[in-house]
Amino acid sequence: MAEFVFVSGRLCLDLAGTQLWRRSLRTELLNSPEDLRLWVRQADLLDDPGTMDARALDRVCRLREAVYTLVRAWSPGNPPDTGARDALAEVNEAARLPLPKHQLDETGRLTRTGSTDEILGAIARDAVDLLSSDQFPRMRECANADCTRLFVDLSRSGARRWCGMAECGNRNKAASYRKRKKQQAVAETGT
Repeated sequence: MAEFVFVSGRLCLDLAGTQLWRRSLRTELLNSPEDLRLWVRQADLLDDPGTMDARALDRVCRLREAVYTLVRAWSPGNPPDTGARDALAEVNEAARLPLPKHQLDETGRLTRTGSTDEILGAIARDAVDLLSSDQFPRMRECANADCTRLFVDLSRSGARRWCGMAECGNRNKAASYRKRKKQQAVAETGT
């Protein structure tokens, strides 16, 4: 079973993170309708997404790319993106879709039900909420030059650099440690 990473602080950015290394090795994590079903479950969107099909996967991936394009285009310091207008239309259209239905059973347990429309509606509304909120200026891209994962920096200092320590943060720390050790060894031998 695939395990997805939810380190972005927002549902829409976690979905955008299912396409990794966009500048280099472009790694797709949603390769099949079953992958999408697992992501929906792990994201706690729906308790049982049921059978997903290729059309559902295509619709979610289209919204994912629209969210990524729009967030990057609206981020300070990024050049204007000619696809931002189409991305905005895609996000707004999906934001008009219904949300998952939340109900309590007799024991007080929450149940979440819906279909592809409700999945898209929840993700798009999260994107609309992020883009229009005071959290948006705290949106960052991972400091790992190869990583393109986006996240909201909710740290007190506002100095978070990595999408997650388990992935990029620890890799960077280990690389920095090896570099310091190598420099130290060179300094000690004088060569």
